[in-house]
Amino acid sequence: MKPALIALFALPLAACVAQPDVPTGRADFEALCAGCHGATGRGDGDMAALLDQKPTDLTTLAARNGGNFPGTRVMAQIWGYAKTGDRVMPEFGPLLDSEMVPFDGGDGILTPTPIRLVQLEQHLRTLQR
Repeated sequence: MKPALIALFALPLAACVAQPDVPTGRADFEALCAGCHGATGRGDGDMAALLDQKPTDLTTLAARNGGNFPGTRVMAQIWGYAKTGDRVMPEFGPLLDSEMVPFDGGDGILTPTPIRLVQLEQHLRTLQR
């Protein structure tokens, strides 16, 4: 097998390898998201009642997107790139800054992305109903 092909297959696997001292996506969700979105992601966290706008039900992201989980859009929202005029959610980019891993957001292009952001996106996929 050509070295370039080996690298192409090895790069996506880098995101699956546990990195030392890097919290899991679940741990980051519990620490950063569950307060507002709730432990199950339904928007019913302890802080939700104190907010002017109800947190998004994260369990329906795929359903609201024609059955496809909008991973890149979700990561942009978490990181803080997706700024809307009515944005209530804080930007978590600085808190998730970590080692970069190649991530394919569905367009076939491997983009260097912080591993903690990738892991959080992967955890949110598991919450879909």
